[in-house]
Amino acid sequence: MSSVGSANRQLVKPFWQGSLNDYVTAIAWSPNGQRLAASSAAGEVAVLDLKRQALLSIQAGEGRSLDCLGFSPDGQFLAAGGQDGCVKIWRLDAEPTLISTIDNTPAWIDRLAWNPKHNELAFSLGRYAQIWDVEASEVIATLHFEASSVLDLAWHPQGEFLAAAGHRAVKTWSREDWNNDPTTWELAAASVAIAWSPNGEYLASGNMDRTLLVWQWGNPFPWQMQGFPGKVRQLSWSDVLTKTGAPLLVTSSQEGLVVWAKHPDESVGWGANVLNLHEEMVQAIAFQPGTALLASAASDGWVGLWQQASKVVQILEGAPQGFSCVAWQPGGQKLAAGGQNGELLIWSESSRAKGFG
Repeated sequence: MSSVGSANRQLVKPFWQGSLNDYVTAIAWSPNGQRLAASSAAGEVAVLDLKRQALLSIQAGEGRSLDCLGFSPDGQFLAAGGQDGCVKIWRLDAEPTLISTIDNTPAWIDRLAWNPKHNELAFSLGRYAQIWDVEASEVIATLHFEASSVLDLAWHPQGEFLAAAGHRAVKTWSREDWNNDPTTWELAAASVAIAWSPNGEYLASGNMDRTLLVWQWGNPFPWQMQGFPGKVRQLSWSDVLTKTGAPLLVTSSQEGLVVWAKHPDESVGWGANVLNLHEEMVQAIAFQPGTALLASAASDGWVGLWQQASKVVQILEGAPQGFSCVAWQPGGQKLAAGGQNGELLIWSESSRAKGFG
């Protein structure tokens, strides 16, 4: 593990630590970076106020897992969904108030995504995706995926298109008219993870058959990358463009990470750089906003920080049973991670870190 030995820079230092009572299933920062929300496999929801450093429980654990959560683009609302089939939405005033419970029992809600430009919430519902208008407090669209359950959801950065992943297809609907037929990209297997590049130019799909597909917006023919040790479970795009005009893309499969950079020659496609550090399953990956600094969190109890998504320069610990999720504060100054035994940790930029990112 020579890469561990070389990781000795202190880019970040401990800032705050707390815990939930069970496996942390999801964490999310508010758009202004002043709040961090977390959910657990016991059904807990808690919100940390960064200024007061106070962790407020807004839902006690009821024994049924919550698997996804997120803040609305204006930061006014927090949504969470999970095993009980309910999507709950809180208004975040001085005291969080539960304003909606969308009950879809017995469905298991394991994907939700806020429109980045409007207070509209998309969530998976078996073979359907529904879109909830928070202001009107009503469902405005029910989208039929047909072939399988919806396995992932992703809004285009401009908020005008919603992509859904599932068996043998990725489908994209236009917000202009939800009733129109979706654009369908057919696959050989199931897509389990999708992500738009921050500039909206590319859509990536991680697939069950150990392949990665990347489409350029408007082009129906994707680049295909293969050779992964297992299904491609996680995707993360940098918001920094390379010389080719495309951002970096990182994928995880089992314990491995691969960084993809678009080659100047269109016929070559995307070049790969394999990153070796983790000894167990990578659970989450995320680029620091505005840089190519990559964080990877894994079941081995390490969060690796990769300078320019190429060299590990710091390894963070604090979840001995393994990490489950990781997220950068929108401004990039802080990094949060959740643990498989309920740990919640935040690190902040170190004053000694020259050229952070």
